[in-house]
Amino acid sequence: MTRLTEYLLPTEKQAPADAEAISHKLMVRAGLIRQMGAGMWTWLPAGWRVHQRVVQIVREEIDAIGGREMLMPVLQPAEPWRKTGRLEIEELFKLHHRKGSELVLAMTHEEALAFHAAQTIHSYRDLPLILYHFQVKERDEPRPRAGVLRTREFVMKDSYSLDRDQAGLEESYERHVGAYDRIMQRTGLRFYRVESDVGMMGGLGAHEYMAPCPAGEDEVALAPDYAANVEVALKSSEVEQVGDRLLRGGEPLTVEPAIEVGNIFKLGTRYSEALGATYLDERGEAHPIWMGSYGIGPARLVAAAVEQFADEHGISWPRALAPFAVHLVTLGGPGTPERDAADRLYEDLRGGGVDVLYDDRERGPGEKFADAELLGCPLRLTVGRRSLDSGEVEVQVRRGRKDAPGLPLSGERAELVRAVDELWQSLP
Repeated sequence: MTRLTEYLLPTEKQAPADAEAISHKLMVRAGLIRQMGAGMWTWLPAGWRVHQRVVQIVREEIDAIGGREMLMPVLQPAEPWRKTGRLEIEELFKLHHRKGSELVLAMTHEEALAFHAAQTIHSYRDLPLILYHFQVKERDEPRPRAGVLRTREFVMKDSYSLDRDQAGLEESYERHVGAYDRIMQRTGLRFYRVESDVGMMGGLGAHEYMAPCPAGEDEVALAPDYAANVEVALKSSEVEQVGDRLLRGGEPLTVEPAIEVGNIFKLGTRYSEALGATYLDERGEAHPIWMGSYGIGPARLVAAAVEQFADEHGISWPRALAPFAVHLVTLGGPGTPERDAADRLYEDLRGGGVDVLYDDRERGPGEKFADAELLGCPLRLTVGRRSLDSGEVEVQVRRGRKDAPGLPLSGERAELVRAVDELWQSLP
């Protein structure tokens, strides 16, 4: 049962004083997240529902390309990181246990995956593989900011492809490109897949998935047939900077701020060679395993959705990510005909499998409507005196705050649920 009288949704009229990004302001005000310390955030129930909707979309698409879900630890021995040359990364949390051994809190899991591959993969018959997990990452971020966009702790999906040669890696990489494109399309976000630098990951090539919005810390250079991170564009012989403009083939590039929500890397054999992850081919000869690494951040996808679709009244979720499909508001107090009608409607919707949040609090209409617009569920149904007089439930579509045709207040449950579902399917 999801009645607001029995739910934790601590909405606020004012945003935090230090909040600049729209997603930071609205996710706190809507009761989705709360801060515990610099770069450390708690996801409250409604916010976690949105986060987990993203997780499920990602899981389905990685499963569809043959991914096998697993779980690797955050706390790891330091030695594999020393072998790959990444132990000295400043953002890597380092510690010692009580007997003095060096440990790290992982910010990514290439070392762990290659460590296990060295133990468990022996033959060409064991390849190819795609393994993935959703796991907490820890990062000693020097300047946490913008709510959940830049934090010291976050959940990430990272998958890893294991192949016998570069041709196999290229095939696994293209499978992930397709999966990531479908993930982004299903979330409803505007996005670009852009060429990027391999950075600390190393390897043979990389792409980033960027969601354009003013809060983005990265910049993408765009043309009808071109998209690249600005840093990569400036290194290209095709691009020149003339004053404050970027030109490609003499034609101007559009530069737009964006949030990096995902990245994919062709690692090659960097990690497998460092950690001894090899396989034997048909002739019994040993070769290093070719690896790819593919990350995506559910929290960043959530924040990007808020950034792209919010209006002056609050959040406006794409239907694939919304915490609830329907926000039901009653304007009657306990024991009134309006409340009785709203209670029956709530039970009918729940019984029909509709994901509904019911505002049954004893608050004024203005406060209830303001909270509904702030939270941003795609459909708002209102039951008040006018509903009893007309025999119809008032309906508002959150995106654009458009009134929709009313729904019958009485009648068969199946008809009501079918009408709600038809309206739901028409939404962005």
